[in-house]
Amino acid sequence: MAYEKLEISTEIPVFSWANHPLKHDEIKMAKNVASLPFVFKHVALMPDVHLGKGALVGSVIATKEAVIPAAVGVDIGCGMAAIKTPFTADKLEGKLKKIRLEIEAAIPTGFSENKEIERTVTNWQKWQEFKDLHSGVQDLETKALRQMGSLGGGNHFIEVCVDTENKVWLMLHSGSRGIGNIMAQRHISTAKELAKMAEIKLPDPDLAYFVTNTPEFAAYWHDLQWAQNYARMNRDVMMVRFKRIVEKHIAGGKPTKPLLEVNCHHNYAEKEVHFGEEVYVTRKGAVRADTGDYGIIPGSMGAKSYIVKGKGCADSFCSCSHGAGRLLSRTKAKNTYTLDDLIKQTEGVECRKDEDVLDEIPGAYKPIEQVMKNQADLVEVVATLKQVVCVKG
Repeated sequence: MAYEKLEISTEIPVFSWANHPLKHDEIKMAKNVASLPFVFKHVALMPDVHLGKGALVGSVIATKEAVIPAAVGVDIGCGMAAIKTPFTADKLEGKLKKIRLEIEAAIPTGFSENKEIERTVTNWQKWQEFKDLHSGVQDLETKALRQMGSLGGGNHFIEVCVDTENKVWLMLHSGSRGIGNIMAQRHISTAKELAKMAEIKLPDPDLAYFVTNTPEFAAYWHDLQWAQNYARMNRDVMMVRFKRIVEKHIAGGKPTKPLLEVNCHHNYAEKEVHFGEEVYVTRKGAVRADTGDYGIIPGSMGAKSYIVKGKGCADSFCSCSHGAGRLLSRTKAKNTYTLDDLIKQTEGVECRKDEDVLDEIPGAYKPIEQVMKNQADLVEVVATLKQVVCVKG
């Protein structure tokens, strides 16, 4: 499907690949963003689009000379990592539960952090820049060190998957942990204060922005890049541990060479060239899908996930969706489904099946196949995966 142009009265149009007719509050949110004076060309909405804070999750916003910190959000650099292993699915037989329990023991989830800090973490070059980060996070260096290589909570996960050719894949979803969250909150409140002081009339206070060539913009942009790098490194550290566990059970601990490696953000901002102009591109729940870019689009824990290659569609600012997108809020999911539903919907997946993960039930998400159909002009599918082990944050 190609996009449709939303019927809204803003100078800047909104192009939507959404797989559902947008509701009133979703249209209002899209309109709010499109009405900002510095938005470039148009706003692009991905197939998995749904309500967010200030801007819709699943929106791509290109801007000139300004950036909106709340549009990037508080999980700066949140994204996915995946590796294709040389192993075939039969090697996993009878080992799934052991693998899951070992992952849960080796990689902290939720609010937990690492008890010991490994050398790879302490050797990370970017710690040297820590003293230049926002003063509001200066007391968090030890916590950030301990959290690097931890999963976090919510919809973050670690999965062992099998593709349609029976190859084993390792996949995980995480971001910049506590440090990214606090840092984002500090900058968002600064942006809101500036808007108040300058008496800027915003359609939504969460759309407060920083303007280029100001100290506030420079500080935010610096911290943003740091947190995005932290998030990528966090995924790398976990992936090394994860790979080692799987190799222990399948290859007797012998290290193997991945056949393909992908690591991509889906909550971030970057300087890019689009329509011949240099702009700031904020992808809030969207993945870069320029020609040949590899991306990861996960379904829920009972559905398929996809490894994709970008087609470089200019109208989407070379982007695609970041997942299936939620259909029900966490509270609504818990009120709608029972534990029996969870057990049924995650049949064949080695995962926790308790009240604490009920809000992540597959039924709370949109059908991923439909989402993929809606973005056939944005990406081509390289591999289709089905998870056999899932560890939730």
